[in-house]
Amino acid sequence: MRLTTMTDYALRMLIYLGQHPERLCTTAEIAQAYAISESHLTKITHQLGLGGWISTVRGKGGGMRLALPPEDIGLGELVRAVEPDFALVECLGTGNTCSLTQRCALTGIFNNALAAFLAQLDGHSLADLLPPQLPRVGVVAALKPQAVAMPLPHGSRANKTP
Repeated sequence: MRLTTMTDYALRMLIYLGQHPERLCTTAEIAQAYAISESHLTKITHQLGLGGWISTVRGKGGGMRLALPPEDIGLGELVRAVEPDFALVECLGTGNTCSLTQRCALTGIFNNALAAFLAQLDGHSLADLLPPQLPRVGVVAALKPQAVAMPLPHGSRANKTP
């Protein structure tokens, strides 16, 4: 099985947006970051917007961002929506003309394999593809270890009173 370029690019776009939640991103910058076609990304932007995964702002200073938190963007749901066809072989698709269809167990095996593949994706979200978030500056200051008074060895200068 091979996913289409559209699915690959849709995942890349969502990963990029998930890594830059603080601002609007453009198709041009994503295309440049991944060395991929901007025109393909424009089509994908439209589809992801219609699906509710991203929100877009038109005009100067516009761009896109995730419309949902990364943990709410299921990979299985996304792949099912973007991928046009899951017919691994002719007998799984429409217009089946395979003469073995009624006598072949391969159809059931492929259907089970596809179900397992999609179930694996269903167990993951966009959050699983993003690097862990770094703590904010205020949180970092709160996490700094406090100075702890360590007892000095007996006879040390600091222990002597003047």
